[in-house]
Amino acid sequence: MSAKGSELKRVRQSIKRRDRNKHYKSLLSSTVKKVLSINKKEDALEAFSQASKTIDKIAAKGIIHKNKASNKKSKLRSYINSL
Repeated sequence: MSAKGSELKRVRQSIKRRDRNKHYKSLLSSTVKKVLSINKKEDALEAFSQASKTIDKIAAKGIIHKNKASNKKSKLRSYINSL
């Protein structure tokens, strides 16, 4: 790689974005696991409310696609309804 200023800037930006995306994806998986680990419907509904909010924020930031966010919320909701 050459040492042009614009190329170095793009490398810095991509590292920063990768770290940010990794953080949000980790947050997403932990909130989903939290909902799936709960066996009581009332507690699961409260956790789902928080998870739904987190999923929407992550989709709004463009980390995941809005359809993927909708799909995750739908699957969580169907899990809660099966309790």
